[in-house]
Amino acid sequence: MLFPTVEYALFFVGAFIGAWALARRPWAHKAFLLVASWVFYAFGDWRFLPVLIGLSLEAALVGKALELPASERVRRGVLALGVTAVLGTLGLFKYLGFFASALVTGAELLGRSLPAPRLPELALPVGLSFFSFHAISLMVDAYRRRIPVPVRVLDALLYVAFFPQLVAGPILRASSFLPALAAPRDDRQFDVPLALQRIALGLFKKMVLAHLLATVVVDPIFEAPGEHSTLEVWLGVYGYAAQIYCDFSGYTDLAIGSALLLGYVMPENFRAPYAATSPQDFWRRWHLSLSTWLRDYLFIPLGGSRGGPVKTALALGVTMVLGGLWHGASWTFVAWGAFHGLGLILHRAWAAWPAVAKLRATATWRAVAVVLTFHFVCAGWVLFRATSFSGALDVFSALRRGVPGLVSLFGVGVVVLALAVSLIPGEAFTGLRARFARLPLAAQGALFAVVLVALDALGPRGLAPFIYFQF
Repeated sequence: MLFPTVEYALFFVGAFIGAWALARRPWAHKAFLLVASWVFYAFGDWRFLPVLIGLSLEAALVGKALELPASERVRRGVLALGVTAVLGTLGLFKYLGFFASALVTGAELLGRSLPAPRLPELALPVGLSFFSFHAISLMVDAYRRRIPVPVRVLDALLYVAFFPQLVAGPILRASSFLPALAAPRDDRQFDVPLALQRIALGLFKKMVLAHLLATVVVDPIFEAPGEHSTLEVWLGVYGYAAQIYCDFSGYTDLAIGSALLLGYVMPENFRAPYAATSPQDFWRRWHLSLSTWLRDYLFIPLGGSRGGPVKTALALGVTMVLGGLWHGASWTFVAWGAFHGLGLILHRAWAAWPAVAKLRATATWRAVAVVLTFHFVCAGWVLFRATSFSGALDVFSALRRGVPGLVSLFGVGVVVLALAVSLIPGEAFTGLRARFARLPLAAQGALFAVVLVALDALGPRGLAPFIYFQF
């Protein structure tokens, strides 16, 4: 069930009414939201619902077990079993074919021949990577004793399956969301104008900008880069950077707005990522819930910054390669993660050089750094978007040796507008929200309806799928 659809609107109205009708009965409220979340997930393909329920229940039971008094050795064993079960499920559905193929290829490189494996054909459950991360977060936070409330099975099931974030994030932390579930619902404390603003902005990013970028600029150029002019290919690369931001941050806005209307606050996931001045700064602005998850649950356990430059570089490289592999079972995603890992390592070494400290403090260098970082990120997006290394090489080649020709001014305008939207600060609409909040309730509803109709009219026909749904 996609957010910008009539089906989701009808579903959400029912979920909203039911959740607030039961707000003063916490157990019923959470049970209702849990069933609604399962219905939401089953709407896409009911066959995968047992996977979601099974991983959720396993994480809940392991989380409860880790609260019991036991020796550290026993607790580590319970955690290891729980995390292994989740990673095993993720590997079975998402990586079995990839690793089997890699094994055959590796054997061939060593001069050995292995028969092609006969593997079961398993479809990838939507959102598996995201709710697997939630399950791991629950177990690890319980092991670290960072959840300030007792782990209850119902709360844990809802935490993993909560429908606004279920299929594409943001990635929630059990240590913050479970206490929110334990707190009483209060309809006077949730910000309706902010929620409606996030929904309207998300729809504009997704239905208008991302869809226009995909159909007018990005898809035609990436499908046949050699048939387009050099300027068009450059525009396509910039356009994909804009598209993936508008697509994913638009989904995040819709998720945050939906959760706010239900009385729950989700973490921000983007903070003007293309204003970053370094690879490290980019990952402090892009997909924040993933980058902080990788930092806290992978990079720091691998040693973080505690073991000296070489060990830190190794931890960074492993973290980013695994982060790339998390995005998909493809060598292009592995290369994308390694590319960012190398960028982080080199920038870290360069920034530690005393001779460049004064240069990095100047306004001129900060402006140059933004341009350099943006192009570094765009180069990575080519790997991310391509379905093969040859496809990525075709794009890079066309950036230098494309056919002669001009570029569409309309395409340029859409790309510039989308990149400008990515730089809008979060507080930009504070005054507008305050004026909206002073309107009568009927006027608020009418104005929001007008905005929805206008957005539907502005965007292309149809609805392109969300990019991050495939992960």
